[in-house]
Amino acid sequence: MTPTTPARRTLVAVLAAVALTSTLAVVPAAAAPPAAVAERAPHGDAARLAQQKSVAVRVLKGVFEDGDTAVVDRYVRPDYIQHNPFAPDGAETLKGLAAAVGQQFPDAAYDIKRVISQGDLVLVHSNVVLTPGSRGSAVFDIFRFQGGLIAEHWDVGQEVPESSANGNDMFSTVSRPRTAVPGPAWLTSFNEKLVTKAFDRLLVRKDLSALDRYWGPEYHQHNPNIPDGVAGVRAGLGGYFQQFPSLTVTRKRVVAEGDLVAVHSHYVNAPGERGQAVVDLFRVRNGKIVEHWDALQDVPETSANDNTMF
Repeated sequence: MTPTTPARRTLVAVLAAVALTSTLAVVPAAAAPPAAVAERAPHGDAARLAQQKSVAVRVLKGVFEDGDTAVVDRYVRPDYIQHNPFAPDGAETLKGLAAAVGQQFPDAAYDIKRVISQGDLVLVHSNVVLTPGSRGSAVFDIFRFQGGLIAEHWDVGQEVPESSANGNDMFSTVSRPRTAVPGPAWLTSFNEKLVTKAFDRLLVRKDLSALDRYWGPEYHQHNPNIPDGVAGVRAGLGGYFQQFPSLTVTRKRVVAEGDLVAVHSHYVNAPGERGQAVVDLFRVRNGKIVEHWDALQDVPETSANDNTMF
């Protein structure tokens, strides 16, 4: 929310470039076991969602921390569709990335903060650190599953800045209860509808009165450029809307579980601009939005695949 400054080149872009330029970037297809060896998805919707979340975590950890190419064969479709603009389509790119990162960044950490799943989608919010001691990047990964395997991927990444206007980091949970685990499933439908209405009214229609209707007075902000509280977001967005009167925000997909609702969207400040890919993650309690995390990434001029970021 409020992409007031250009997002730097995402960490995932850097890693994709590493994989594509490395001599290890292509793993021979003949060495790869068939992707069909992935476990059969468990019965029941709750079990299936839990399985999807587990698979998403295993793939991210396997690729970026362990340099494990086998995890790609096991859980990713060979015709994997990639929306990261710095990486080509296909599972082979992921395998090359795993090999290259394992060699060049042996201490890389994919520190996963929260994971939610709805339908065939999984959203993962992480702090990705290539070199120990650095702040790393805030990254949102969205995976689409098909037949128990990962079939498609979108992401948004932003470098973690040195300071914050609100005193919160980009990852912690401040609202109570202070847990990263999503709330009960029976809340999902209500909260998804609430956040979708709030998002459309505030950001699509640029109506600041949405803050009075949908935001709680204890609202906690994790966007490092916006002060804490409802007053902070009102001032930040008010100035943003005035600065960019032709702003368009197009909602692309929503992923919700329990009290957490993520919106993946395309922000364009002015006609003709490529804009930014943005993921806003909201936490809802008692019918009010009480916390917000996000990441913003500029849409580049060219792409390594034929897909958009959306």
